[in-house]
Amino acid sequence: MTETSEQEQRRRRLTAWKNSRRILSRASADSTVGERLKALAADAGSAYDLDEWTDVYGDGVVAELERRVARTLGLEAAAFFPTGTMAQQIALRCWAGRTGNATVALHPLSHPEMHEGGALSVVSGLRTVHPTHAPRLPTADEVREFSEPFGTLMLELPLRDAGFVLPSWEELTAVVEAARERDAVVHFDGARLWECAPHFGRTLPEIAELADSVYVSFYKSLDGMSGAVLAGPASLVAEARTWRHRYGGQVFQQYPAALSALLGLERELPRLPEYVAHAKVVAGALAEGFRAAGLPWFRIHPEPPHTHQFQVWLPYAAEVLTEAGVRQAEETGVTLFRRWFADTPPGLSVTEVTVASHGLEWTAQDVVAAVRDFAGRLAAA
Repeated sequence: MTETSEQEQRRRRLTAWKNSRRILSRASADSTVGERLKALAADAGSAYDLDEWTDVYGDGVVAELERRVARTLGLEAAAFFPTGTMAQQIALRCWAGRTGNATVALHPLSHPEMHEGGALSVVSGLRTVHPTHAPRLPTADEVREFSEPFGTLMLELPLRDAGFVLPSWEELTAVVEAARERDAVVHFDGARLWECAPHFGRTLPEIAELADSVYVSFYKSLDGMSGAVLAGPASLVAEARTWRHRYGGQVFQQYPAALSALLGLERELPRLPEYVAHAKVVAGALAEGFRAAGLPWFRIHPEPPHTHQFQVWLPYAAEVLTEAGVRQAEETGVTLFRRWFADTPPGLSVTEVTVASHGLEWTAQDVVAAVRDFAGRLAAA
């Protein structure tokens, strides 16, 4: 597919999703520039005094965001970064310097291994090892008995590419303790940490205090424009600020991203438990709908979901599934699935389902009906 045709397909998908009267979640990227700016200008006053001066190199609204996140997580200090990739790389680099060990133990499906172009080794000179290759976070025994020394254990909560999966609270605390026994520090890749509290049955400060440092994102769960925070001890955060400047992350002004993050903390964070609970309803109804439609095979993972996001697999080509979903949105005003991607083994495709505020309007019967319509389009393809 040429670049032009891919852009045309993207515009078609975005238009179909935007015009849908029923959808499980709306992403900020689904809006036009004008719509996003208009909404931010209209709403941001509830989260911050818009008569204050704009930020300059991290003061003002950016500093206020850092304070609120540190307070929300119950940690000593926090620093804002333009991207989570930068925040996390710097955190792991700082810990390597402090522990004297440049080896990071993490999962092979974790974000630094899958989505950062090998930057941990290429940019920061770190080495990664994998206590497990199973599609879940490592167990305490796997960490305790791993054959090589490491200075930092990084845990992605939830592990997105394995299906947004989480350990139990008991498993998580045991893994952290096993790392401590090896004199390793623990860093949480908490890009989506916000929605983990219902699964663990613990508050965000209770979760965050298990780790030596925590990274959180604002656009993945809180509908922010961009940006991330690294939180932890004041001395670590101060060092991270120095490295942020060296990495080119000391941006002159960032108030749109900071304002949207504050709005997310105010509006979306309190609602995440609702989303997590309803994701279980949606996942169950999807399974019921697939069975009723007589599809040859399907998988929902995990079942029930651990957060408000989960994976769905079907035995069709990704292009066929994506086209069926777009046509359903265009012709009925209902978006059930977004994009699908080829997975292994060949012949299977996977999509990610997110249940947010718009998804709360769906009953189980609505989901089953939408699955029936979607399956009919596959049969006709």
